Amino acid sequence: MKKSRQWFKRQKLNIKFTILIGMIIFIPVCGIFSLIFHNLKDNNSKQAISNLKYTMTQIHGVVQKTVELCNTSTQVFLNYQKLSEFLLLLERKETLETIDLLEFKDDIEILENIVNSNPYLYQIRVYAKTNDFPEIYPILFHHKRMEEFDWYSTYQSGQWQFDYTDVMSYNSVNTSEHTMGLITNLNDYEYGDIAVIEVAVRMEEVFDSIFQSSNQEWCGFVDKEGRIYSGCEEECIWESHKEELIRQILNHGKGNDVDEQYFETKLLNKKVVVGILPIEELEGNFVRIVSMEDSIKNVWKNQILFMIGLVFAFLCLVALINIVVKALLKRFYYILDTISKIQDGDLSLRINRYGSDEMGQLGHEIDIMLDTIERLMNENLARELLMKNSEIKALQNQINVHFIYNVLESIKMMAEIDEKYEISDAVTSLGKLLRYGMKFSSKNVTVEQEIEYIRNYLDLINLRFDFEIILAINIPQFIYKQEIPKMTLQPIVENAIYHGIEELAEDSSIYIKGYVEGEDILIEITDSGKGMNQATIEQLQKKIAGEIESGGGSGNGIGLKNVQDRIRISFGPRYGISLYSKEHCYTKVVVRLPITNREVKGNE
Repeated sequence: MKKSRQWFKRQKLNIKFTILIGMIIFIPVCGIFSLIFHNLKDNNSKQAISNLKYTMTQIHGVVQKTVELCNTSTQVFLNYQKLSEFLLLLERKETLETIDLLEFKDDIEILENIVNSNPYLYQIRVYAKTNDFPEIYPILFHHKRMEEFDWYSTYQSGQWQFDYTDVMSYNSVNTSEHTMGLITNLNDYEYGDIAVIEVAVRMEEVFDSIFQSSNQEWCGFVDKEGRIYSGCEEECIWESHKEELIRQILNHGKGNDVDEQYFETKLLNKKVVVGILPIEELEGNFVRIVSMEDSIKNVWKNQILFMIGLVFAFLCLVALINIVVKALLKRFYYILDTISKIQDGDLSLRINRYGSDEMGQLGHEIDIMLDTIERLMNENLARELLMKNSEIKALQNQINVHFIYNVLESIKMMAEIDEKYEISDAVTSLGKLLRYGMKFSSKNVTVEQEIEYIRNYLDLINLRFDFEIILAINIPQFIYKQEIPKMTLQPIVENAIYHGIEELAEDSSIYIKGYVEGEDILIEITDSGKGMNQATIEQLQKKIAGEIESGGGSGNGIGLKNVQDRIRISFGPRYGISLYSKEHCYTKVVVRLPITNREVKGNE
């Protein structure tokens, strides 16, 4: 084992791959091969049992049909009044006139036609109790005729007799050597049994191949006394051991069961399938044995041929695998060599998608990875530079805003000294705006802070116009305490003023309403401006959704898109803004946000 392991380690990579792939393929194939032939053997047995069951079912149908036919024919004879009257005349030993015999002969032709019209019936004979009358062939016979049959001394009325030779047939060609018949007494209330009716059929026509068994198949009928009725065209192993076989089969199949049984077993060192068909009408069992030896030999023969083909195919596959592995590894080493050069620091190298298979795809992905690394490195450098510039710019802005805020405080004080209170209020609003903008430490503010900012903004806006914009607010205290991204509502108000109200140049209103819907809060901002038509609304909604590009300049929807993007970045894709408008009437923007502070509601 150790030497084999060392030998394996010394081999080239293509040899290792070939051996491993060959083993990975060969072992499961052998397992699948064994499973297939195991299933094939099982399927052969199942198919043999299925065929046997089909055959037995057909035989059962024939038996039932025959028994019913014989019972019906017996009842016809028993109920035929003219036959009973004639038999009573014979029993009373009354003198029969020639005219009486001729008339009865005409009547009995009706019964003869019943027999001749049904090909399943072999014979129907009536044996009178007396011998002193002229027989009417082929229906009515003397009692002594019945004594010629083997069953005469043991028969019972209403029971079947099996496998007897028709000794009364005058036609040797049509004589049945294997006859089975239903023997029934014809009774009279006064005289008792006055005749015996024999309804006979050929046994080989009822039970298929019962007297034509062979080494491959045997069948027989076992009556309630345990007698076996069967036969072979030539010497066969089953017939010489049939008593022993029947005993084993009935014990194995629990022969007292009512339902038919089918199973696989071994008899006389041969694998066979057996069917047991209980026939209640005949008070016995029909047994059929089918040998599986030939089918098993065919399976083994096919298995050997398949194994030879499998080994040959495996050797061809190993050679093909070796060729393919060599071709694959050639490009692998090319890619490996390129990666080694890249690791040395030469990021300008590219594999250039060497081929169109998996190895080529690997090369292509490595090229993409190198492009991405190079791009990320450049972006990282640019980002670091931008961050440095932003920090410097923010510091400068903070210094400038502080300076401006201090100057505004001085102007406010001067205005109040001169009793210029409108100027003082305007400067106060502007100072609050600046203070709100100076809060760089927090990205989020409360709705209340955002609304206060909007109030100050509108105070300054109203100084610019000759008309007044009235702000109406209806927001519950619970929503006031919720956190939202800074500058979420103000850009919407600004957008409403510059694109909806300013062009009207008349007194207008902006109505801000807040309410809770399920797990969300909704804030509606409605202006009484000029509104928009449906085409403009659809165009603006596409820009906000990012379906079309928003160019620079006024009225292009970039402000609303920025609000939408910031909300979704903060809370997810199900949140954002919706737009509704009616031309020359109003424009409404609905902002959907999550509840961020549930404790406020619990404390109210």
